[in-house]
Amino acid sequence: MTVLSALLPRLGAAPRALVLGSMPGVASLRAGQYYAHPRNAFWPLMAALFGVRIDAPYEARIEALNARGVGLWDVLAACERPGSLDAAIVPGSERPNDIAGLVAATPGIAVLALNGGTAARLFDRHIAPGLARLGRGPAVLRLPSTSPAHAALAFAAKRKAWQALAEALETAACA
Repeated sequence: MTVLSALLPRLGAAPRALVLGSMPGVASLRAGQYYAHPRNAFWPLMAALFGVRIDAPYEARIEALNARGVGLWDVLAACERPGSLDAAIVPGSERPNDIAGLVAATPGIAVLALNGGTAARLFDRHIAPGLARLGRGPAVLRLPSTSPAHAALAFAAKRKAWQALAEALETAACA
């Protein structure tokens, strides 16, 4: 089985929040774009929360999100996984990104938003211990997955849950 390598972080100049997925799906890896699957709710949610135009070219969407202080990355830098489903990640093949190092080097990051249950579990296993050693850390939001595989939750419910990211950014801006 081949090892999948994640996308590079898209942080912008002054990230205040970082959305962390688990590992990009096949469509995203092929396109070299975060949340590229047409049925993924991520970009429609960013449109609803931050006014990001979903019909804009990818780079313009990234720039608009970065301008709002939101960066994108994934918990994993690499793993083995057939297909796109998080449940198919081969246990023990996970190589995490250095998110604790990024947080230490970027003190403006006040919020980490975990996109889905697998991202949260991988974060707890691989990232949280490093953040604990820093002695300080950003707030952590555990949000429902935007993946089309998580279709049990309607868009309105996802939007309501993801509103916590917009509220956390507003709070961070006032601090």
